[in-house]
Amino acid sequence: MNCIIIDDEETARVIIKQLCSQVDELNTIEEFPNAIHAIKFLNQQEVDLIFLDIHMPDFTGFDFIQTLKNPPKIIVTTSDKNFALEAFEYDCIVDYMVKPITLPRFLKAIQKAESATVVTSVTIPTSSESESIASSASSGENDLYVNIDRRLIKIDIPTINVVEAKGDYILIKTEKKNYTVHSTLKKIEEKLPEDLFLKVHRSYVINIKRIIDIEDNSVLIEKDVIPVSRSNRPELMKRLNLL
Repeated sequence: MNCIIIDDEETARVIIKQLCSQVDELNTIEEFPNAIHAIKFLNQQEVDLIFLDIHMPDFTGFDFIQTLKNPPKIIVTTSDKNFALEAFEYDCIVDYMVKPITLPRFLKAIQKAESATVVTSVTIPTSSESESIASSASSGENDLYVNIDRRLIKIDIPTINVVEAKGDYILIKTEKKNYTVHSTLKKIEEKLPEDLFLKVHRSYVINIKRIIDIEDNSVLIEKDVIPVSRSNRPELMKRLNLL
């Protein structure tokens, strides 16, 4: 695999380059002290793997990823443990290594990179908000993939009853199980088919096929009573097959 190293610390670049030299499958073709120089390089040449630091002056590792239309596999190398959750919302990131990096840990990351497949159906965020949900609904399929604990979990879209916003997270309630995902209601609303789902409140998107009862400004889905805002009620009533 052809790889590059992006890290503003020279010592860190030297260490990673030395580790790479101990793996026959790796060919380090370039190293960069900042992401800007790396972007210019990648505009002209493709690589298989990037070792990427998160904290860099002016342009963070996440900012860098968001500039790439088709990012290769990325292994994060950082001194900060706090961004692991956010990092794994990017499907191009195959591992997250915290410095100092040992050879056994490095080899484990390379094994992950060799076996990983980057999911191209996930759109890399174009804003500071990272993506943790991927859907193939637009192609006529019924699968929704959510990133939970570094795993992509498949959810059958028609089984979703309710999606509720909870701060920086959303709660996806299905027939059999609930999933808490680091994302926003707007993001998942964009991934769900419009003919099946409707936002009825600033904190709720519902599956209209799952409605059991409607009373005043609320709907009943399974055992959940979901509020319906005054502004969203007309659209809900229009979508129902009323007698």
